[in-house]
Amino acid sequence: MTEQTTDDTAPVVGEGDDSAHPQRHTLRNWLIVIVVALVVAVGVRAYVFESFFVPSGSMIPTIEIGDHMIVDKLSYHLHSVGFGNIIVFHKPADDHTSANIHYLVKRVIGLPGQTIWFHDGQVYINGKPIAEPFLPKGVKTYPLSAASESPIHIPKNEYYVLGDNRGDSADSRVFGPISRSLIVGRVILIYWPLSQWHYF
Repeated sequence: MTEQTTDDTAPVVGEGDDSAHPQRHTLRNWLIVIVVALVVAVGVRAYVFESFFVPSGSMIPTIEIGDHMIVDKLSYHLHSVGFGNIIVFHKPADDHTSANIHYLVKRVIGLPGQTIWFHDGQVYINGKPIAEPFLPKGVKTYPLSAASESPIHIPKNEYYVLGDNRGDSADSRVFGPISRSLIVGRVILIYWPLSQWHYF
């Protein structure tokens, strides 16, 4: 009697096995790669980084009209907002100066609990004049509304923001301190045009 043996290592082709259809197998793999890439891209945009275009000149000369920026959306979940940070935030509801703009970019000057005051073109924090090395030499900062002419105490979880183009920026001097909840993230890179490439 002859005993029949089966080679368990031999491939068995079934109805649902793509090995018999290499093109189908390759297509499925590419679809999986594309879907995963899209999910990662959406996740990164939603939670880590996002690109923004600058339509106005409120941050000149640091950021020019037409610059494209990368905003880090994660870091402020790990540490606090700092003085001098350039941030993107949702336009406050009481800002009526830019009807078609939904996001603003400004620099953080005043932090929660501090008192800010403008006097004779100088910014004071808690009664002391501050250095602003990020501004061109000789730039003056003046109040833009009656509310910003007197010392302003910045409430908890709010920030006072100014544009670097102090003579042409609707900022906290107009709409007051902004809530932490409005902040999208910190500007970390200007990537376009290449002549403006700058890492903050």
